[in-house]
Amino acid sequence: MLTVDEQFNIIKRGTVEIVPEEGLKAKLKDAQEKGKKLKIKLGLDPTAPYIHIGHGVVLRKMRQFQDFGHEVIIIIGDFTASIGDPSGKTITRPQLTAEEIAENAKTYYDQYCLILDPSKTRVVFNSEWLGKLSFADVIRIVSKVTVARILERDDFETRLAEGRPISMHELMYPVCQAYDSVVLESDVEVGGTDQKFNILMGRDLQTQFGLEEQIGLFMPILPGLDGVQKMSKSLGNYVGITEEPKDMFGKLMSIPDEIMPSYFELCTDVPLDEIEEIKKKLSDGSMHPMEAKKRLAREIVTIYHSADAAKEAQAEFERVFSQHEVPADMPEVGVADIMEDGKVWIVKLLAAANMAPSNSEARRLVMQGGVTIDGEKISDPKANIEVKDGQVLRAGKLKFARIKL
Repeated sequence: MLTVDEQFNIIKRGTVEIVPEEGLKAKLKDAQEKGKKLKIKLGLDPTAPYIHIGHGVVLRKMRQFQDFGHEVIIIIGDFTASIGDPSGKTITRPQLTAEEIAENAKTYYDQYCLILDPSKTRVVFNSEWLGKLSFADVIRIVSKVTVARILERDDFETRLAEGRPISMHELMYPVCQAYDSVVLESDVEVGGTDQKFNILMGRDLQTQFGLEEQIGLFMPILPGLDGVQKMSKSLGNYVGITEEPKDMFGKLMSIPDEIMPSYFELCTDVPLDEIEEIKKKLSDGSMHPMEAKKRLAREIVTIYHSADAAKEAQAEFERVFSQHEVPADMPEVGVADIMEDGKVWIVKLLAAANMAPSNSEARRLVMQGGVTIDGEKISDPKANIEVKDGQVLRAGKLKFARIKL
């Protein structure tokens, strides 16, 4: 069994802040001495059920607590999702319907079980208690929170200053999340830095209800593949944890060199002293960034797939990108339905191959010079191409399809 200090040092890795650090040490010590499990809380609003390695940063932290014998409680915020978390939002978020929430919620399990131990994970829905509160109950709860405290939130403050509206239901969101902590009597709540206000509100409300305060553990927001904005499916700068190994590997090889250290620390289990050595070698030029990036991609693909899958993905990457070959396997795109007079409009061809979500995106790809057929660049988005059976369509660095007449 690891000592409390050893557990704490592992848990602290990659965190931005632990509020308070000594409180977490005390809880870990008390749990070890009494042989009890801490309740580690994470709330997931089922608004975008596709989990990427940015979500994995928080989930992997939860797994560390599980490995130390503690209980992870995943709260599917089916009730709070009907409000919409206003964190970091400059406008009111649209409210989801019950059907949308249910559809999104059921997709989580298979994904988070790639990281968490299902036998040590309890899943609850906060409609179980929030949906049963009477209006008198709600008044009793909100009477313990001041308006001034709610308006301390940066996003609310900004919207007020700029004259943008804030709806009453948005003011209730942090109170609802805080009440989850009261009901579950959570010991630790883990979240990204964007959740700091909500999690600290949980500490405040637990105190008002005579409970021991939870510890707030805050993880950084992982930058996306562009190295600028946070990882997000809607921005297209993400790596999904269920993606094919070769796709994960290829995407990770595209990240800017300067964010590699963050990815190593937050997304892998490589020891910190080894990461420091990699940073030193990159700085003095004794290691090429390409080699460090391959190591990073191997580590991440191994976590979500296997070491063999990572090795195969690297071999495929090197074959395609280093030796300028095409993938051994690629999807086919049928063109019979979109041909006119033996030719195909390049924009329609990209759409049929699922290489662009819209005609405008397809045009952009062509104009940026990212589209080729059998290695020949197509630069005119109005081009009608005479295609042949078996030709290879390529969009960007990662997307290939074989044309089928």
